[in-house]
Amino acid sequence: MRQELTMITTRTVWVLPPKVRVAVVILVLLTGLIQPISAQNIFQRFDSVLTKNYHKGNIDTTYISRPKTKWTLTARWNLSGAKIESEGIENEQHFKSEMTADYKSTLSVGVIYLGFSLNFSLNPAKLMGKYKDYELNINSYGKRFGWDFIYQNAHNFTGWHDHEGMERINLPADILSVKTLNLNAYYAFNSRRFSYPAAFSQSYIQRRSAGSFLLAASAMGQNATLDWEQKMELKMANIGIGGGYGYNYVPAQGWLLHISALPTFMVYSHSSMTFGDSRVPLHYHFPEVIITGRGAVVRQKGNLFYGLSMVYNFTNIGNEDNLALHNQKWRIRTFFGLRL
Repeated sequence: MRQELTMITTRTVWVLPPKVRVAVVILVLLTGLIQPISAQNIFQRFDSVLTKNYHKGNIDTTYISRPKTKWTLTARWNLSGAKIESEGIENEQHFKSEMTADYKSTLSVGVIYLGFSLNFSLNPAKLMGKYKDYELNINSYGKRFGWDFIYQNAHNFTGWHDHEGMERINLPADILSVKTLNLNAYYAFNSRRFSYPAAFSQSYIQRRSAGSFLLAASAMGQNATLDWEQKMELKMANIGIGGGYGYNYVPAQGWLLHISALPTFMVYSHSSMTFGDSRVPLHYHFPEVIITGRGAVVRQKGNLFYGLSMVYNFTNIGNEDNLALHNQKWRIRTFFGLRL
């Protein structure tokens, strides 16, 4: 008779809670992903994504193309100004006035990498205490969409006032304070062959002449206070929609001439003027418009480019039989760039 001995071994099994097990799995996966990635690999992946997006787009390369280089160094000089005109009839007598702001000049340098830019600008007059106003210009010119944003807070307007039967009155500085916001945007229908950026940001190259119809939207807000004889305050808010046309002319290799006009008609207008304690609404009078005009000349030689561009905004409110207001805002830019 055989005796069979059975040995039973007891083992202790540790069971982790479900949440802890999930955390451990995630940690193991992350550790496996992070370890082989170096700073150089991260930059290469980032560069690959940027390069792909930079060259992505439905364009006709016979007419426009991207620069072959990734880096661009730029230097710019900007000059801007503003003017406000009023004209009308008061007590059956004609009057007209004009106020002009001091010119603003800035210098800027920038670095652009595959469409991403970093810029530094300064105003020499402001550093020397000769310019006390504030102005902000932001613009984005895309292949299909683009916009300009301009905000100005100015106190340095000077000018004159003519009133029928009276001598001209010179208006000194510091009696007019104006806060103005201008915003305009465009949509280019022929973005495959026509390029706004080729003229204004040089992120594309226009190789052959082409034009495009443009859809446009504009907005303007203004708050002006005149402290002269009696205090007067003007408030305006306007929105316009319209369209226009832009054309890039390439007369020879390396040259580009641009011109465009975008008139928009008011679809919303709310304006009023206050004299002392009296508030007078300014009623809509057709046609009230906001017009944006642009022009540019660009010369390119190899990886060097330079040129001149201009943006002009004009707003017409009211009519001369009662009260008409004309606002003008402009900016001229000279630029030089090197592609690396």
